[in-house]
Amino acid sequence: MLRLARQRAIPLVLTVAAGCGLAGLVLAITGAASPRVPAAATVVEYPLPRPNVFPHDPAVGLDGSVWYSDQVNSYIGRLDPATGKVTDFATPTPKSGPHGIIVAPTGGIWYTANAAGRIGRLDPATGRIREIVLPAAARDPHTPLLVGAKLWFTVQQADLYGVLDTVTGHATIYHVPTPRALPYGIVSAPDGTIWIALFGTNALGHVDPATGALREVRLPDAGARPRRLAVDAQGRVWYSDYARGKLGMYDPPSGKVTDYPCPDGDRAAPYAIAITPDGRIWYDESGNSRVVAFDPRTTKTESYDLPTKGAVVRNMSLDTLRGRLWLALSGTGRLGRIDYAAEKVASGQGS
Repeated sequence: MLRLARQRAIPLVLTVAAGCGLAGLVLAITGAASPRVPAAATVVEYPLPRPNVFPHDPAVGLDGSVWYSDQVNSYIGRLDPATGKVTDFATPTPKSGPHGIIVAPTGGIWYTANAAGRIGRLDPATGRIREIVLPAAARDPHTPLLVGAKLWFTVQQADLYGVLDTVTGHATIYHVPTPRALPYGIVSAPDGTIWIALFGTNALGHVDPATGALREVRLPDAGARPRRLAVDAQGRVWYSDYARGKLGMYDPPSGKVTDYPCPDGDRAAPYAIAITPDGRIWYDESGNSRVVAFDPRTTKTESYDLPTKGAVVRNMSLDTLRGRLWLALSGTGRLGRIDYAAEKVASGQGS
């Protein structure tokens, strides 16, 4: 039976002392002094004022605001980049551990309550949060993916994935064939199919959304450990190979797998990944607080050092309307921003 936990969240507006940047919340640092950062590149950091804040995932709202999951404190946060104002919304379930977060085309905020076996939706107009309790087996929902009215999600430690009908609240759960596959990142492809990173093994999962059936695509290197995914306009699946320090690419029509070494080699620990409209693959080297832009046409990379070390970017989110890449800097309690469109034009790559 479907169970709902419902309450009106009380927003908590937090600020820090003024005089240290944009409303006291923004730290802007150019990377010109670093040989690894092009002179045109600027990384902007937004410190989040809550003590022990742990932003896990970011998601861009329709108005350009940035929503994030504070996994440690069980809040959903909202940053207004223009003013630096931060507003927190407590999740209805204490210690729910919100993890993945996405924004629906209608503006609703969906998140996975990783420590409570629930999926939550926050209405940004009212601040109300509704949580849907998943079947007991889906104890640790991880990364969400919204496709129309269906919200797909991975369940890492339970070796499951599932789909929630956001209209009826009914959830269907599926088992991953390989034990300890640890399903992690999840994305949709141009053909409507779904891909899952099976972080516990050297495989990708390919899901038919009509049936929920998953086919495992084995990667050739036994040591490969894909963590997060992005699919380009051609349907190629790009993945961060966390264990081997590689950027991987799987081409479904040919079955070909290609590895590209990260600039920092096997120490890079690539994690979050995204593709900008110009086709560049962005990922972070979580081992050294650096973000890398890879051009698949030339196979060249550009690296962007994050101002505050120890950042660990667990996920990224694109604001294609404004040409911004947002980063959750969980290790330093901040959000980060790279203006990728302005960077490209300033460095002479744009038209």
